[in-house]
Amino acid sequence: MGSCASALGREDKISKMASVKEMLIENIVKEESSPQNKVTIVGCGAVGMACAISILLKGLTDELALIDVMEDKLKGEMMDLQHGSLFFSTPKIISGKDSRVSVNSKIIIITAGARQQEGESRLELVQRNVNILKIIIPDIVKNSPNCKLLVVSNPVDILTYVTWKLSGLPQNRVIGSGTNLDSARFRFLIGSRLGVNPTSCHGWIIGEHGDSSVPVWSGVNIAGVSLKNLQPTLGTDEDSENWKTVHRQVVESAYEVIKLKGYTSWAIGLSVADLVRTMMNNLRRVHPVSTMIKHDVQQCC
Repeated sequence: MGSCASALGREDKISKMASVKEMLIENIVKEESSPQNKVTIVGCGAVGMACAISILLKGLTDELALIDVMEDKLKGEMMDLQHGSLFFSTPKIISGKDSRVSVNSKIIIITAGARQQEGESRLELVQRNVNILKIIIPDIVKNSPNCKLLVVSNPVDILTYVTWKLSGLPQNRVIGSGTNLDSARFRFLIGSRLGVNPTSCHGWIIGEHGDSSVPVWSGVNIAGVSLKNLQPTLGTDEDSENWKTVHRQVVESAYEVIKLKGYTSWAIGLSVADLVRTMMNNLRRVHPVSTMIKHDVQQCC
């Protein structure tokens, strides 16, 4: 009886001992219960994960949430990123099939949808991806009513409008990745042709992302030197150097990458991280994105 009582006493003593964590760490102030700069990515295919790693390496979020319907792959992607936590500054990475993991997100990135196949135009993806958004968007907004939505799924301009209608959010809180990547490709190709770093090449692709996009040749300049002033026929049929082929390369480049590797991922991931950086830090930079534009129409009799 004595030894039994002694054993019970030892167990009681052990139960009252503080854990290693409690002995090591004492909170002086109450810890914040919710993240300040949470980013959620919906759709963890090649594009979604390229967005994830680009955002993590730029240190843009204090919590990253991943959502996808393929639970095993999702868990694997989450664990793979978590195991690299030593090499970036985001302290928390979570995942789940349920949109509740997105709660309190500041920015939610939509990459979910059917993948563009070789030979398939972005516009041919519309109905398949609209059906997916009808399932995703209402729950996402319910869990993060104050978020901003960044749509990446193609065709991005149409799906940004669909997302806005489904979300019920103000127009300024739903944008698409637009021609941010098209413009980056444009600047890269101009730089390659001239032997100049693309950061010193300035130019814009506007309009609809993809096949019907428009190059603004009048705005193309290298460190402030207008190419149009040097070559007035720049980008026209009369241009002896045939610069308009650069825009054709921009349009065709995605199809070429898809043909070669099956999908595009890294460039769009980096482009999205660039947009997230601007949005998260309110950098007041200019980007060509998909957004609602209100036209004031004057009527005359």
